[in-house]
Amino acid sequence: MTETATEKVNYEAAKAPALLPDLKVAILGTGKMGGILLHGFLKNNLISADHLFATVSHPERALALSAQYGVQVSTENLEAAKQADVILLGVKPTQVADLVAQIRPALNKKKLLLSFAASVKTSAIEEAAQLQIPTVRAMPNTPALLGVGITALCRGQFVSDEQLAIAEKLFATLGRTVIVDEKHMDAVTGLSGSGPAFFYIIIEALAEAGVNVGLPRDVATLLAAQTAFGSAKMVLETGYHPALLKDAVTTPAGCTVDGILELEAGGLRVTLIKAVKRATQRAKELANG
Repeated sequence: MTETATEKVNYEAAKAPALLPDLKVAILGTGKMGGILLHGFLKNNLISADHLFATVSHPERALALSAQYGVQVSTENLEAAKQADVILLGVKPTQVADLVAQIRPALNKKKLLLSFAASVKTSAIEEAAQLQIPTVRAMPNTPALLGVGITALCRGQFVSDEQLAIAEKLFATLGRTVIVDEKHMDAVTGLSGSGPAFFYIIIEALAEAGVNVGLPRDVATLLAAQTAFGSAKMVLETGYHPALLKDAVTTPAGCTVDGILELEAGGLRVTLIKAVKRATQRAKELANG
C-alpha cells in the first residue's frame, strides 16, 4: 500500500491530541487489512503514533513499515501485545489459535482481543487464550482501502459496552460499522465480505454492454462504475427501499422497464441471491473446520 509524501508529513505534523489519546493498540500480522487499519488510525488521528505497535513476519518488512508510518514495527508478537490495551489479530484464520497461544503471557481480562480473521469464532479465540478475555470479531470488506467499507462487529461473552464502542471507533476509520449477533457473521461474510466481487462483475458486465452498443470502453466503464456508486449513495442517504428508487427510474412503456424484463428473464435476481447463499454456506464450512 502506498501513500503520498503529503500524507506522511501530515502524520508527523499532526499536533492535536489523538481522539483516543490513552489507548494503546497492537496490530499483530500487519498484512493488507492491518495496513489499511494502521493507515486509517493515523490519517484520522485516532491513535497517536507512539501508542501504535505492529508486527510482521520479516525484519525487512518491519523496517519498511516503520519508516512509512513512523510507528514501532517488529517481528515480536508477544512484546507488542504486552504494550497494548487492544490487540488486533490480523493473521490468517488457520494461524489465529497459535498466535493467541503465543501471546498468552501478555493477556489479561482488561485487554481486548479484536480479530478480523474470517470464520474464526470468538469462542475459539477465548479457548485459545485460556482466559475469560474480552473478544470482538470483525468482518470488514475491501472498499475499506478507500475508507468506504462496511465492517460488521460481534461481541464475545466477556465484552463490555465500552469495549464494543472502542471496537466501533477503530473500524469506523474504514467506513461504516454495524453490530450483529455472532450467529449472523457467516451471512455477513457471504453478503458484504464477498459482495464487492459480485458488484465488480455487474459493473464489468454493464461496461461490456456499453461497448456492445457503441460506447468507448473507458467511457462505458466510467458510466457503469459511477452509476453503481450513485445508486448505492441514493439508497444510503435517502433511506428509501431499493424497490421504490427503482420505480422512480422506471417510467411506463419506457426504456428501463424493457431492460428490467430482460434481467428478470435472465434470472439476475435469483442468481445473486444464490451467490450470497453459497458464499454464506462456504463461510459456515470454514468456521466448522
